[in-house]
Amino acid sequence: MNHELFIARRMTLQGGRRQGSPSLTVALAGIVLAVVVMILSIAIVMGFKGEIAGKIMNLDAHLRVTNAALGIDDNYATVNGREVREAIMEDGQFATAVQSISLIADKSAILKTDDDFMGIIMRGVDAGYDWNYLQSCMIEGSVPVVSDTVSSQQTTISRTVADRLRLHAGDKVLTYFIDNSIKVRNLTVSGVFETDLEAFDGAYIVGNISIVQGVNGWHADTGTQVAINMCDTRDLEGDSYRLYSLLAENTVQHESKNLFIVTSTHQNNMPFFAWLQMLDMNVVIILTLMMIVAAFTLISAMLMIVLERIRVIGNFKALGATNGTIRRIFIYLTGKLILKALIIGNIIGIGLALLQRYGHIVRLDPAAYYMPYVPISLSIPALILLNLGILVVSYVTLLAASHIISTIKPTATMRFE
Repeated sequence: MNHELFIARRMTLQGGRRQGSPSLTVALAGIVLAVVVMILSIAIVMGFKGEIAGKIMNLDAHLRVTNAALGIDDNYATVNGREVREAIMEDGQFATAVQSISLIADKSAILKTDDDFMGIIMRGVDAGYDWNYLQSCMIEGSVPVVSDTVSSQQTTISRTVADRLRLHAGDKVLTYFIDNSIKVRNLTVSGVFETDLEAFDGAYIVGNISIVQGVNGWHADTGTQVAINMCDTRDLEGDSYRLYSLLAENTVQHESKNLFIVTSTHQNNMPFFAWLQMLDMNVVIILTLMMIVAAFTLISAMLMIVLERIRVIGNFKALGATNGTIRRIFIYLTGKLILKALIIGNIIGIGLALLQRYGHIVRLDPAAYYMPYVPISLSIPALILLNLGILVVSYVTLLAASHIISTIKPTATMRFE
């Protein structure tokens, strides 16, 4: 057995006292607090990033195909859903990576009740639309029935719209589409959803694409965009470029007049993803500050342990022990404090994180944070890396602080009180 480790294991942090040293107790508490803060910081930021990114990628397509003339005129800047599908199916490898394809048509409208009105965007979707996320967000009723063969006049609205116009599932609402002429549709509210993402809740209602196609006089393959969800979202920028190349080749081969633009959800929602990147910087700052606090706390703990055993150090040197040997003994001894703090800190930090994850104790304002409570995401690899990082920083700190032992002379320790 390593003799330095053997000696350190025989020594106690209390230095023979029945009661622990107050300074060491404070040092232990400081390190535990730093560990807890770091664990919670990582868990909260990972939770925020996961929840917000999940909302965005469920409400907006992973890849969006639009006409290059989008924004000029509704009847000119359209896409042909069948043409996009055919281009994708021609590349078997890319087609197998696609999870779903949906033709979407957006059109501005005004919802009118007897007491109030509200401007919104009617989002018409076809039978290929993935309703799973909106279904999970329903607080009343259900999602509308969308079929390629049956024209449905149902729509689902957000809680923001429902509260503003005092609507409930089953109610009728007049919807005015204003273009060259005013066209009115009497839609039925099939359900009410709440995503807590105000950019969506305050702007969109979702129903059958046939409603918008009928208003604009479009055929069944026409919409304003084609929404494509991928099975793997790790390289959406690469998938976007690949799809653009496929559509460009298809345009040349069939001498089509359409010029498509392909964008990823990161490009379409840059403000949200930029905000999430800023959260990463906040975590780096918090971790750095906590590491500095833990390092200074360890230095103080090492000094207290050395001062309380200065005569022992003198005796070691008088018996011929080298400075390196004594330094390793005290690094091992202080390591007991670090391990104890890590165990306690992990238990408290992970415990608080799990309590928040399943109890939702700390609440938030959904209008500001896009969710009603602080989200938590615990990652075992992240926790392992954090603990390894703390151990490495602690070892380097103790290695530097232990140099004080080399300044102690055996003759001086005999007179030390």
